[in-house]
Amino acid sequence: MKIEQIYTGCLAHAAYYIESNGEAAIFDPLREVHSYIQKAESDNAKIKYVFETHFHADFVSGHLDLQKQTGAQIVFGPNANPDYDALIAEDEQIFEIGAYKIKAIHTPGHTMESTTYLVIDDLGKEHGIITGDTLFIGDVGRPDLAQHVVSDLNQEKLAGHLFDSLRNKIMPLSDDLIVYPSHGAGSACGKKMSKETTDTLGNQKKTNYALRADMTKEEFIDELLNGLAAPPKYFPQNVLLNIGGYKSFESVMEQAATALTPEEFELKANSEACLILDTRNATAYAEAHIPNSINIGLSGSFAPWVGEMIPSLETPILLVTEEGTEEEAITRLSRVGYDNTQGYLKDGLKSWKDAGKDLESINRITAEELQQEFEKGTAIIDVRKKSEFDSEHIEGAINVPLSQINEHLESFPKEQKFVIHCAGGYRSMIAASILQQRGWSDLTDVTGGFKTIKETSIPRTAYVCPSTLL
Repeated sequence: MKIEQIYTGCLAHAAYYIESNGEAAIFDPLREVHSYIQKAESDNAKIKYVFETHFHADFVSGHLDLQKQTGAQIVFGPNANPDYDALIAEDEQIFEIGAYKIKAIHTPGHTMESTTYLVIDDLGKEHGIITGDTLFIGDVGRPDLAQHVVSDLNQEKLAGHLFDSLRNKIMPLSDDLIVYPSHGAGSACGKKMSKETTDTLGNQKKTNYALRADMTKEEFIDELLNGLAAPPKYFPQNVLLNIGGYKSFESVMEQAATALTPEEFELKANSEACLILDTRNATAYAEAHIPNSINIGLSGSFAPWVGEMIPSLETPILLVTEEGTEEEAITRLSRVGYDNTQGYLKDGLKSWKDAGKDLESINRITAEELQQEFEKGTAIIDVRKKSEFDSEHIEGAINVPLSQINEHLESFPKEQKFVIHCAGGYRSMIAASILQQRGWSDLTDVTGGFKTIKETSIPRTAYVCPSTLL
């Protein structure tokens, strides 16, 4: 059977391509659709359907651009109510792709329109299930996302629906089916996802905590909701774009792919109140950067952190990039709905330096130098997630997770020196850039983060749950 998983690591996202007898279908496509169209053309196939498993929260889907460019029919499951033309499938409705069949199985829970697609090959054998965010490898979709958009639902009710969907619709299916989920480890759409991106349903029944046969609905709800971190701030905005529609990727790229001289860049930044987003790596940014810029490195989890740290999708953005990465940065911004990029600095920071314009830097020290600061009693702030901090941290360090710094700026002293670190240096430089932009000056970042700190003799400790002391 011809089914291909198209995995995008920076979003931990999987789209799927199916082709049979000159007809093709795409499941949960990303915003930039050219590669899907090329794939179909190479197979001399026409894209007949774009199947959406649900209204995504973590990215803007490419279904509308695919429809416009290929004439493909958009398909959602029951309960979906988009603001554009789409076929709303009935539960167990069959669709044909060449000699293959696709059965829509309504599996509400992650969201109320969530739908799993059963893929049946040309011999009539059930091959696999494209599960969206209903079932992951090692996990299931979190049920607390739709409630931020649909007010009459809460996470407990959605979790109950998900329990029923898994028990009544998924678990009765054959053990040899291949599970094709929409996400893998690193996605914020679940909490225990495996690094593996496919598995058999039979193995998931044995190993996935959410599919335990002896689990009651109440136990399922409690275990599913326990330990859920707050969803990323951009998720509700992306859901609304996927429901209501958005600008074409080509129009976003046309506006954003404008090379600006230092003078044009500076004028636009000042006159249009643009956010200057520097996508270079942490080392390059620390050495020299444009004043009032923030750093979110393209080499890391760029799009999710942009979505977390830049509150509005409408924010006008100017880019500073490594030369040759401008298009990639614009593309990855658009994947999460940031469509208001106004251009980028031509020839990167080199042109800014050549023009003799002001630069700033951020002080960095090694883990060995941090040991001296620790002995002096310098304040140390750890911007890793709470779970990372609880696992092990420097004695006396303060934990302010990066995603929460805007709400806890008072934790960062303005009148005295302090040091910040994360796990490896990526998140702490984001934090340092934001703090510097907002007026903090006497701050220092640790190169290599906690990974290198653990190689020193700096005293470390772990959080001990009170129940373990009984």
